[in-house]
Amino acid sequence: MVLSQKVRKGCEVDYQHWQDRMTALARGFEGFGGTEVYPPGESAEGEWVVVFRFGRLDQLTAWLDSPERRRMLEEGRPLFEGPLTQEVLAGEPPAQEAVTAVISHRVTPGREPQFVHWQAKLQKVQEKSPGYMGGELFRPVPGVQENWVSVVRFDTQEHLENWLTSAARRRLLDEGRDAYASFDVRQIASAFSGWFHFGRTTATIDIPPNWKQAMCVVLGLYPTVMVLNLTVGRALQAANVPGYLALFISNVLSVSILTWAVMPLINRILRFWLVPGPTAPGRTHLLGVLAVAFGYAALLALFGWTVG
Repeated sequence: MVLSQKVRKGCEVDYQHWQDRMTALARGFEGFGGTEVYPPGESAEGEWVVVFRFGRLDQLTAWLDSPERRRMLEEGRPLFEGPLTQEVLAGEPPAQEAVTAVISHRVTPGREPQFVHWQAKLQKVQEKSPGYMGGELFRPVPGVQENWVSVVRFDTQEHLENWLTSAARRRLLDEGRDAYASFDVRQIASAFSGWFHFGRTTATIDIPPNWKQAMCVVLGLYPTVMVLNLTVGRALQAANVPGYLALFISNVLSVSILTWAVMPLINRILRFWLVPGPTAPGRTHLLGVLAVAFGYAALLALFGWTVG
């Protein structure tokens, strides 16, 4: 299920705490596979997107209809502007990581065959767009999801934006106006998604909030860059390597070390805080922040002593 919700200004922190509790609640239901929370992008002011994954449709429906979830929604209502919107996608998750657009269509009654034909034509055109990685069309789920939903995946945000704003897509949208009454586009992407995947398969992915990811990236990036500067950087300088080339080499090394060594280690150590379990106490968030802050202080003291 892809849930879109516009959070009131000034309520972002309260919303994230509320969303953590909602995720913990979902974990207690059979078939739960993971939750992904995506903060607003530049084109969606205040609109957060949350993805809930369940193994089967009936398991998702049991959670959607549960009195516990209804109580949580009622409790969180003051945090939102306007109603929440959701789409239920019944199918296999993509095997490759990508930037995704979820497009919900309200099809004009009686025009379903025309809409399917138009979607097939749209699919053929978007397949030729640079960076296209795949897409699916999801039919309505009676009693759960009334809209038709198309999912489009591209390798980068730039390629996705190029397709969404392309003249070819605009012409096709105009051509299909008779088949649908309205549509809504939401984009899904994570700031550091390649470094923060928890779960054994793509169906069981937990991605921490971006503020936690950013704190951990700084925790790993700072010592990596400092050590490289003190070792490789000095060696390149002694060898009279040009500055632009030395910087490129240092960037390649730092990203490689982060991806395959430092970030996996940080994930293991701070997993209790990055993706706390449903029974984790409320102080877990504070303990994690204190642990990262202690790491910052220790690194500053270490390099201040060795370098300064």
